[in-house]
Amino acid sequence: MNHSEHPLRLGLIGFGCVGQGFYDIIEQQPGLGLAVARIAVKSPNKPRTLPPDRFTYHADDLLHDPTLDVLVEVIDDAAEAFRLVSTALRQGRRVVTANKAMLARHLPELVQLEQEFGGILLYEAAVCGSIPVVRTLDSYFSHEPLRAVRGIFNGSSNYVLTRMSEAGSDYATALAEAQVQGFAETDPVLDMGAFDPRSKAVILAAHAYGAFLNPDEVLNLGIEAVGAADIAYAAARGQKVKVVASVERLPNGRVAALVTPQLLGPESPLYAVEQEFNGIIIDAEYAGAQFLTGRGAGGHPTGSAVLADVLALRRGHRYGYARRAAAPAAQLTEGLELDAYVSHPDAGVLREVLTWLELPPDALHPDSAYPYATGPVALQQLWAWRKELRAAGIFVARRGAVRPVANAVPAHAEVAAVA
Repeated sequence: MNHSEHPLRLGLIGFGCVGQGFYDIIEQQPGLGLAVARIAVKSPNKPRTLPPDRFTYHADDLLHDPTLDVLVEVIDDAAEAFRLVSTALRQGRRVVTANKAMLARHLPELVQLEQEFGGILLYEAAVCGSIPVVRTLDSYFSHEPLRAVRGIFNGSSNYVLTRMSEAGSDYATALAEAQVQGFAETDPVLDMGAFDPRSKAVILAAHAYGAFLNPDEVLNLGIEAVGAADIAYAAARGQKVKVVASVERLPNGRVAALVTPQLLGPESPLYAVEQEFNGIIIDAEYAGAQFLTGRGAGGHPTGSAVLADVLALRRGHRYGYARRAAAPAAQLTEGLELDAYVSHPDAGVLREVLTWLELPPDALHPDSAYPYATGPVALQQLWAWRKELRAAGIFVARRGAVRPVANAVPAHAEVAAVA
């Protein structure tokens, strides 16, 4: 087929970083047989790289245009994205979205709409930018048991940690630099508080295990309280601090998911993932561990994932969700623990926190210039106190794998971090 004779007419909703990146890629490849026929944006007054007559300011105009073959939604408003995408699916439309927060909250409903009305929804760009992990899990590993899918899913927080490690800068300086570079939002809480990688972990759980998780029930601890002393603690042990999202099968067959900072050594492939890059380890029963890495953010890397989905739609591709019928139950906090590193500049504050987390007083290492404690902590305690920990400026990192509480280790055991 000569695509140039019958180009696929695309309706693009959003023209920010990703929307413009996607548009640029299409313009540079006229042979793809794609035409961005209409573009909807919210603000008429924002300066843009295209003339004003290329835009409409009502996204619903695109929903009501039957000449558009595919709708591409790349806005940052999760509620509006859900309204647009769900409406399009009710019309039986083909849709591509990059909105991970919207997907994590509404995926079961969207899959139901897809099945009921015959539309197709693809969303590779919602998870880890340019890395083709959703389709890899959904297609290539659809029938192989997976032990775990874990990795660095957020380029903004990874960039901050890299700058703190390499330049010795404090958190505020590194964050400001990330914002100037365009890697972090003006309001950094979604990235630095690990809400963004939590959404991505929830999406991957659907494809790795058929499990549809509620993001509000998944523990996420961020790096807002990380200090130079925490980076130095890790470095003195040959390790780095990384924010690691993990979805894994427990020994009892249930699925666990969480996102926390973790101390990693060079034995983990994630140790070498720096700057705004993401890295994903897919640990399969028979194939073993696979490692994917690439740019996790940015207009062109994420735009390339949007393009891959548009081309897949032209071929009639849809996600299979092969594991959904036999999805295991989730076990998100109950009966699980991890070996924790907990720090705060004030030893008095830290002592109080140890009582919250049910760590003994002798878990504290007061001789250090920067007080910290180590020991096994139940996930339920971290979950119960997560808001207080964040408000008090407590930094928490795990030093190894999540495990059932029955396998407790002594409070002072220095557990080697594993990926």
